[in-house]
Amino acid sequence: MSDSFDVIVIGGGPAGYPAAIRAGQLGLSVACIDGWKNYDGTYAFGGTCLNAGCIPSKALLESSELYHRATAEFAVHGIKTGAVSMDIAAMQKRKAGIVKASTQGILALFKAAKVTPLTGHGRLLANRQVEFTAVDGTKKTLSAKHVVLASGSTPAKLPGVPFDGDRVIDSWGALELAAVPKRLGVIGAGVIGLELGSVWRRLGAEVTVLEAMDAFLPMADGQLAKEALKHFTKQGVNIRLGAKVSAAEVGKDGVTVRYTDKSGEQALVVDRLVVAIGRKPYTEDLLAEGTGVVLDPRGFIVVDEHCHTGAENVWAVGDVVRGPMLAHKGKEEGVMVAERIAGHHAEVNYRAIPSVIYTAPEMAWVGLTEEEVKKSGRAYKVGSFPFLASGRARAMEATGGFCKVIAAVDDDELLGVHIIGPMAGELIAEAVLALEYSASTEDLQLTMHAHPTLSEALHEAALAVDRKAIDFPNR
Repeated sequence: MSDSFDVIVIGGGPAGYPAAIRAGQLGLSVACIDGWKNYDGTYAFGGTCLNAGCIPSKALLESSELYHRATAEFAVHGIKTGAVSMDIAAMQKRKAGIVKASTQGILALFKAAKVTPLTGHGRLLANRQVEFTAVDGTKKTLSAKHVVLASGSTPAKLPGVPFDGDRVIDSWGALELAAVPKRLGVIGAGVIGLELGSVWRRLGAEVTVLEAMDAFLPMADGQLAKEALKHFTKQGVNIRLGAKVSAAEVGKDGVTVRYTDKSGEQALVVDRLVVAIGRKPYTEDLLAEGTGVVLDPRGFIVVDEHCHTGAENVWAVGDVVRGPMLAHKGKEEGVMVAERIAGHHAEVNYRAIPSVIYTAPEMAWVGLTEEEVKKSGRAYKVGSFPFLASGRARAMEATGGFCKVIAAVDDDELLGVHIIGPMAGELIAEAVLALEYSASTEDLQLTMHAHPTLSEALHEAALAVDRKAIDFPNR
C-alpha cells in the first residue's frame, strides 16, 4: 500500500464513499478509511445509512407494510387468505441480506474507481497527515494532498436514560429486535422515531411516542403535519406531545419512563424503550492538535458553502457539518468536493434538498413551508389536491393525503411542495427538479403527466394554485 495519496477520505458512509468514488473517477489516487463494526463483529463500509439506518429501516418498513396489507387490505381486493403470521427471524434475515449486498457493493464500486479501502480508524494530523489504525491495532502514517472528513453522526443520548443494549436501545437496536415487543416506547417523534414506531406498530406492538415539543413535526409544513398526526392516531400510534422525559428505570416488569407534561408528572411502563431524539456529529478521536479544523459549539466541523474547513486542502461533508442530516445531502456534498479538488466547478443547491419520511402514508417535501413563506412577508398562493380524487390512488387503496404547491404571487416562482400520500418519496423528485431549475407553477401546469398516475396529483395541485384544477373543485 502506498503511503501517499491525492485524496484520503475518512469515513465510508453516504458522504464519504461517493467522494472517494468520484475522486477516483476523476483520475486521482484515493484511499477511504472506515471502521464500522457490526454486532456480529464484521466490518463494513456504508456507515450508519447502509448498516443501521436508511437501508435496513426501509427493508423493515416494506416487510411490515406488506404484512399490514395482507391482514387489513387484501380482502378489499378480493384476495382471500388463511391465517397470516409474521416470521420475524425471516424478516430480519431478509433485511440483513439487503444490507450485506449494499455494503459489499461499495467495495465493488471502489475497485472500479481504483479506490483503496482501508478498514480501521483515521485521525487527521497536522499538514494533511493521517494516522491510520488498522483493526489489528497496527498504526501507519499516511499523507495526502487533500483530506475529506466524513465521519458522520451518532445517536444523541438523553440524560437520565442510559442505553443498556437490551431494554433501552438506540435506533440501531430497534432495527435488530428478534421479537415484537408487546409495549414499545419511543422517545422522539422525529423521522427516526416515527419510522421505527410504524414498523413495530404494524407488527402488533402497542406503541407510545413521547415528544418533548408541543408541536408535531415542526420542521414540516403545518398542514402536512396535521394530516400526518391524524393518520398516526388512526393507526393506533399513541403520540404524546409536550412530554419531557427525565428518567427511565429498568425493572423486572419492564422499563418505567418518567416524564412531565401539562398535567404534571407521569409514568409509562413499556417492554422496550427506543431513544430516538436525534443525532449528533461524530468527531471522537478524529482531529489531532494543530490541524486547523474548527468545531462549532454544537460539535459540527465549521465549513464554508463549498465544504472547505479553512485548513489548507481539508474538507468536511455529510452529517459532521451544518445542514440537515440526510444521506442524499451528504452524497451531493461528497461529489461536489471531489469535483472541486479535481479543479472543476461544482455547487450544492441547499434550497432544493428534499426530505422524506417513509411511513404509511409517506411524507415528502422540498423548499419552503407555508409558515416560512408567510413569515417572510412575500405574497403567495397555494394549490392543493387530495389523493382521494386520484384514480390511481383509488385503485391502490391509498387515498389518504394530498399534494400541496406554494408559489409567489408576483412572479409565480415555485417556493415549496409538500406531499403526504402514496409514493411521496418518489413524487417529490419532480418538485426538486423544478426548484433546481427555478421553475414557475405555470411550468408544472404545462407539463403533461401520464394518466392514470400518482404524479397527476402534483400537476393538479399546480393547476389549483391558479384555480384551474380539473379533477377537483377549485376553492
